[in-house]
Amino acid sequence: MARIVVIGAGLGAMAAAARLAVAGHAVTVYEKTSTYGGAVGRFERDGFAFDTGPGLLHLPAVYRDLFVKTGKKPLEEYVALTQVDPAARHVFADGTRVDLPNASRAGTVAALDAALGAGAGERWGDFLTRAREAWDRTRRPLLEEPQPADRKALASEPYPALKPGFLRRPTTTLAQVGARELRDPRLVALLDSYAEAYGFPASAAPASAAVLPYMEQTFGSWYMGGGLRALADAVYERCRERRVEFVFDAPVEDVLEKDGRAAGVRLAGGAVVEADHVVSGAPLSALPHGRSVPGHQETGTSRMTVCLALRGPREADAVHRTVVHAEGGRPTVTVLRPDDPALRPDGDFESVTVTATVRTGQGGEPFADRMVEAAGRAVPGLAERLLWRHVRTPEDVRRDTGAAEVPGPALAGPDGLLLPAANRSPLPGLYFAGGWSHPGGGLAHAGMSGALVAGLIVEGADFRGSQ
Repeated sequence: MARIVVIGAGLGAMAAAARLAVAGHAVTVYEKTSTYGGAVGRFERDGFAFDTGPGLLHLPAVYRDLFVKTGKKPLEEYVALTQVDPAARHVFADGTRVDLPNASRAGTVAALDAALGAGAGERWGDFLTRAREAWDRTRRPLLEEPQPADRKALASEPYPALKPGFLRRPTTTLAQVGARELRDPRLVALLDSYAEAYGFPASAAPASAAVLPYMEQTFGSWYMGGGLRALADAVYERCRERRVEFVFDAPVEDVLEKDGRAAGVRLAGGAVVEADHVVSGAPLSALPHGRSVPGHQETGTSRMTVCLALRGPREADAVHRTVVHAEGGRPTVTVLRPDDPALRPDGDFESVTVTATVRTGQGGEPFADRMVEAAGRAVPGLAERLLWRHVRTPEDVRRDTGAAEVPGPALAGPDGLLLPAANRSPLPGLYFAGGWSHPGGGLAHAGMSGALVAGLIVEGADFRGSQ
């Protein structure tokens, strides 16, 4: 039995802790704040409740696998997991609206044809076929296996773009994919929104970012009763059932070395905790051994969130998620309106969350004003219904998680620049889990990182990836 210290109680770190405890190790988690969950937070006031991090889950199989591998009770006995249908309503700059069904390619093609004109759905469907090729080429090395020692294996572009015309440059960015293959500006905006939601500007995102809409439209979007904070509650409870110990309000100041390997941590105040292995779920920039790790890339993008408390019930034809595309100086925003009694005082009120991707230096009340103005295109009578609002800026993200940036998922291509740090650090005995390490940010990716770290510790050099 090894002594294992886990730094941080985010979803990736807790996923690793539960798996390691089941393997027979003594696991203690040290968390600098007073609660668990990391970016999967919650804000409550006056009977209203809001998710302050992710509002939907993609690839729920990742957490189903975690619960299968760490106990007898499945995930569904802890949370009420339901598919969101339609998956999203898109409101484009010209006023066109389209509702995209959940995990139905045929339904998506039909909806796009009906809303955007004949042929639009076929072009989108052909694009998804090529995106699937990129997914098939990168799924295991990018998501399910430890990052290869030779990162060049994931440095080339996997997306099979249509061949460029005479004298045209090769297709290397998502923006070029949209312009050359989709053509309709509304389809281009639809494609761009998937990358931008993860902090990747379409003009700079590689063509391999095509896997992002493919993943969501293939595997679906899911919601949990009570909000996504319920997932953090469930994973924490599973850790406690496996006798993982948690110490809150306990910042870690340093990772200790002895004989060339990690030997424990030093807490704020000077206390030393010895360990055989150290797993860090904190942003790499917060650790002395994070700054020199290959692949450590700060994204420069974060998230603005505005929580809206509204009087009046949700209208009958409201949908769970609406993406309102940028128009007239207003940013692209995602408006979440879950029909969930747990999030409102009673049926005469509604809680709405509005999010936008921003640079870490942006934010503040004027930007929040533009976000709410944009959200008005998704919520009828929003201005008249508004009781109060609560604004969360990148600095609030920094306070809760240790970094203002919100990490995006790993993407193949562009010489490996969008690959995060490997789970095994250059210092033997120190491992990285969570969004800042392989396979990158997002709830599903964080859960995968926990599985990879546990496999590396339990199976060592023989570990070849999750099955």
